[in-house]
Amino acid sequence: MNRTRLVLTGLAVAAAIAMSGCDPQPESESTATSPSAAASSAAPTGGAATTATSAAANDAATVKACADIKKDVKDNAAKITKAEKIGPPAGHIAVSAQWAAGSAAVIAHSIGANEAVTAAADKIQNEMMGLSDAYNESADAKPSKKALEAAIKELNAACSAA
Repeated sequence: MNRTRLVLTGLAVAAAIAMSGCDPQPESESTATSPSAAASSAAPTGGAATTATSAAANDAATVKACADIKKDVKDNAAKITKAEKIGPPAGHIAVSAQWAAGSAAVIAHSIGANEAVTAAADKIQNEMMGLSDAYNESADAKPSKKALEAAIKELNAACSAA
């Protein structure tokens, strides 16, 4: 079980690393912010303006991460429902694999988000991996999803605050 978790975690990390380079910023956006960056460097308090620009970029990344993670959770739920219809004993393998895949997607999309959203995404990922392990251990597993639901509510609260 630990080896499986290690392999799946390794895959999740590899996916996160691979995905981090897949979303380049458009050229038009960087040229649009160049005049404000030049103006802020000319101002005596340019450091504060640069920090504000950086905070706005972080907020945009957080908003995007929230939307992507919420979509991942919704898509994963649909795929879990489909995999559960296979039924035991073979279906538990599909369900376990889908929980692991969903957790990897959540972590991949949390990159660049603020600390609160990242922490909530980590909790969701941990709960998904726990569900994956539970289904992997038993063909008749019916683990509780209450902890996952609580983690999703925490993500929603973190995203609302962002």
